[in-house]
Amino acid sequence: MADSQEDLLLKIQEQGDLVRKLKAAKDSNERVKEEVSKLLALKAQLVTEDAGPQKFTLKTPKGTRDYNPQQMTIRNNVLDKIITVFRRHGAECIDTPVFELKDVLTGKYGEDSKLIYDLKDQGGEILSLRYDLTVPLARYLAMNKITTLKRYHIAKVYRRDNPAMTRGRYREFYQCDFDIAGIYDPMVPDAECLKVVTEILEALDIGQYILKVNHRRLLDGMFEACGVPADKFRTTCSTVDKLDKSPWEEVRTEMINEKGVSPDAADRIGEYVRLNGSTELVEKLLKDEKLSKVKAALEGVEAIKTLLQYCELFGIKDKILFDLSLARGLDYYTGVIYEAVLTQPIKIGNEEQTVGSIAGGGRYDNLVGMFDSKNKQVPCVGVSIGVERIFSVLEAKLAAGDITVRTSDIDVYVASAQKNFLEERMKICAELWDAGIKTEQSYKKNPKMLNQLQHCEENKIPLAVVLGDSELKRGVVKIRNITTREEDEVPRNDLVQEIKKRIDNLNLNQLNGAT
Repeated sequence: MADSQEDLLLKIQEQGDLVRKLKAAKDSNERVKEEVSKLLALKAQLVTEDAGPQKFTLKTPKGTRDYNPQQMTIRNNVLDKIITVFRRHGAECIDTPVFELKDVLTGKYGEDSKLIYDLKDQGGEILSLRYDLTVPLARYLAMNKITTLKRYHIAKVYRRDNPAMTRGRYREFYQCDFDIAGIYDPMVPDAECLKVVTEILEALDIGQYILKVNHRRLLDGMFEACGVPADKFRTTCSTVDKLDKSPWEEVRTEMINEKGVSPDAADRIGEYVRLNGSTELVEKLLKDEKLSKVKAALEGVEAIKTLLQYCELFGIKDKILFDLSLARGLDYYTGVIYEAVLTQPIKIGNEEQTVGSIAGGGRYDNLVGMFDSKNKQVPCVGVSIGVERIFSVLEAKLAAGDITVRTSDIDVYVASAQKNFLEERMKICAELWDAGIKTEQSYKKNPKMLNQLQHCEENKIPLAVVLGDSELKRGVVKIRNITTREEDEVPRNDLVQEIKKRIDNLNLNQLNGAT
């Protein structure tokens, strides 16, 4: 073994020298790659005799995390509420691969394209991890020749961003999307998307919020009226999108120094992006001397006017703020854009935490056509709920003791007060399971009664069936209410019906707010 190891080390050294010579001589990339592959293959054969356990730091990759049962309970409860709203509005669920052909994702995200995770070539297709769920939806629609669809999709996406874990910004995270595809009358589906957001945020009840709205046509018209060249609209829009995180002076400097916008044009943009309001702002902009001369701007303002009318009919106009600083940097938006923002810090323990944007979306009418050989368009509008930020708020509340969660759905624990009751416990468990009742027992043959009851209290299991020798001889069992510690004897043959009745009463009390 030693001789073969020495031979292998010698070959690795020789191959390494060859690779270095080729690189120094600037040989062809193909030749260098071939010899590097040979070097790696040799290194893979290298083994160390009597090698001990591999030493490395146990951690999750940067920007990712594990979720314990309490955190997963919070997540599942949030997602259940969101799905209920999606389904109430008639949405169907789809799923797509976690990775796509790189060409599918390239050129769709503007400056954010640098955040896409590219996968190593495995000798086949060039792939990337999905950046969002919107572009995969457009690919799905084009590939399957679908022209109308109302769908929701909840799945993980990946971004090579600088993570801020405490604020819910990760490299691997869930997106929760609702989209309506098809040719419909202006602003009807768009207004419903906003209604969906309000219903979700009301159901989650995490704080006061406002829905900011704007229109890409209005932004383009505003840039044109302010003297920004057409080829700089998208990059300027990406810069304006930073106003929610950076002061105007920083944004202005980036526009001028990095995006090539003139100081005068930047100052004119600054006058507009300070404006927000409602119907009164719409009327003001329709009379604006500069904007009224630009077709795109007028189209955008008229669209917002219609949107506000529909929002009033849906009873949500008081939640809508028409805000000219809202830009949303993604290149594929073509019409209305919107973003939900919590208006007040969230009180967690004795501290207040600022959350910011918790939902966003808009209209993208040209994205599907990018994947169609005949450029056939399928207009779409949708919204993505920022569930990670919602999760982070609720998890912080849990850590501060402001909320509690029950991680198990078990309703009944089958316990025994004496030894040698495993078989009887197993029979009762089977009966309750077969009746659809959520049940568990100890996996020990002779568990201590105190440990069994403590398990029920710690896991918030409301009921326990307690078996005893004298009771079984009389054909009865005890049912114990874990909270009140009251015990009642019931006939053994009536156990299933009695348990169901008590669970129904418990659920009714919870529904009515009783304790």
